[in-house]
Amino acid sequence: MPAAIRTVDPTQPPGWFRRSYARMAATRPALFISRHLNWYIDPWLLRRTHGRVATTLVFPAEVLETRGARSGATRRNAIIYFHDPGHADGRVIVAASNGGAAHNPSWYYNLLADPEVTFAGVPMDATVVDDAECDRLWALADNVFPAFARYRSVATAKGRTIPLVALTPALTRRIRPH
Repeated sequence: MPAAIRTVDPTQPPGWFRRSYARMAATRPALFISRHLNWYIDPWLLRRTHGRVATTLVFPAEVLETRGARSGATRRNAIIYFHDPGHADGRVIVAASNGGAAHNPSWYYNLLADPEVTFAGVPMDATVVDDAECDRLWALADNVFPAFARYRSVATAKGRTIPLVALTPALTRRIRPH
């Protein structure tokens, strides 16, 4: 496991503070702030503090770098993540939740076009998780960020299923600079 990524154990249920903070994070005003301000601030904060500080505060976040599907430009997004305890290879799981919006986030389409990504400065290969694993992983994701459950129900009401993405270390590629 590359040392650059802080290990997140998703088997621990969230305490009252994390549940309360997640409830607040799923409100309309918090989602508005997240979509219009935090998306810009968090990648900068995470890069400058080496992954220690983000507006997510108590939830683990790191910078996901993708290549723009059309532009080819590097795109950086802060993403809440956790490690899959069912895999010993350092597999990281992220949700393309977009706060439960009717469409997937742009970074999701970018990694579909080019699955070679960088996460926390570590080269990774991205794959969409198949349906057989989703139930197990969503239960773990809800421990890490309880607001995911609300995001899923909102997305379902809008006709979308939120995909989970597995990031696996690609140790044969060079690390892209943060």
